[in-house]
Amino acid sequence: MFAREWSIILTSALLSLALTPFAAWLAVRLEMLDRPDPRKLHSSPTPLLGGLAIYLAFVLSLGLFLPGTAWKEALVVIGCATLLLVTGSLDDQGLLHPQVKLMGVMPLAALILTFSGIRIVSWPFSSYLSEPVHGLFSLLLTVFWVVGITAAFSILDHMDGLCAGVAAIASAFFLLFGLLQEQVLVSCLAAAVLGGALGFLKWNFKPAKIFMGDGGAMVLGFVLATFGIKIGFQSQATHWVLPVLVLGVPIFDTGLIIFSRLRRGLLPFSSPGKDHTAHRLANLQLGQRGAVLSLYGAGTAFGLTSMAIRGISSAGAYIWLLVLFVFSLLLVLFLERLPFEDQDPLMSESSQEQPDP
Repeated sequence: MFAREWSIILTSALLSLALTPFAAWLAVRLEMLDRPDPRKLHSSPTPLLGGLAIYLAFVLSLGLFLPGTAWKEALVVIGCATLLLVTGSLDDQGLLHPQVKLMGVMPLAALILTFSGIRIVSWPFSSYLSEPVHGLFSLLLTVFWVVGITAAFSILDHMDGLCAGVAAIASAFFLLFGLLQEQVLVSCLAAAVLGGALGFLKWNFKPAKIFMGDGGAMVLGFVLATFGIKIGFQSQATHWVLPVLVLGVPIFDTGLIIFSRLRRGLLPFSSPGKDHTAHRLANLQLGQRGAVLSLYGAGTAFGLTSMAIRGISSAGAYIWLLVLFVFSLLLVLFLERLPFEDQDPLMSESSQEQPDP
């Protein structure tokens, strides 16, 4: 690994480690606390501003080490991340309607990214489309991908250490792909995310002393979605498999709760509850730590698989897609049979969480 990326990782980790207690103090002063309720796992009010520490570590470490040639695109990513951090923090304080995030700010960030030139331009059969049709699909797919991954990380932030750890593992693999593809922007930004998430985990792993809040989760999701575009959707058509695998854990968890809640007659993103993958694994005699570590293992396995199939042929990519779809479907059916705390439909419909923590 290049010395620059090591420097960014170390700097970001130390900054996050040092700034997280300050973020916790500030959250208490601002009364930004996640208070216990029946659908949550913690038993005492917990500060919610940990995402600020990750964000500051991310930005400051880049300010010290990011080369000038990468700043044009980096400023767009940082600007959108700032917008999401502010929006999520306002939502954590109860100052925004939850739909503003999913229906307004996330698509806006995706559109800003798209019109800056960071967009999906390569996917299966894209070469057969005419220029106007290709442009339209490029816009729609980019917005769908960015909003989907950003929301998935917001949804994933429901257990101590889960979101930060999964983000750290995914960013480590994006860092490797950035180095292999000689993409300076991706390798440097991924190194900053990796360090920031690892430093934060010292305070966030069970028992968590602070949560990242929705602002932090959305920042991580947005930045990782951006890495996915740069690594998988702007080069060879078959590279689309790589980011899907690297981000397999949040994608799977989101798919599980959408399927499960629709099957039970619930609205997927407005029916918060203890029915996520981690909740079900915890109930399988693993406990919270065991469930989180299991998903760390799954994220690592997905990442290693993406490394193993790098450079795969088109036929191989479609075979992998079919295999993953069948495996995921079987796993969803298995997890649906595990015990979990079902939601009350009446209470769920009155909930204003969107997406849920």
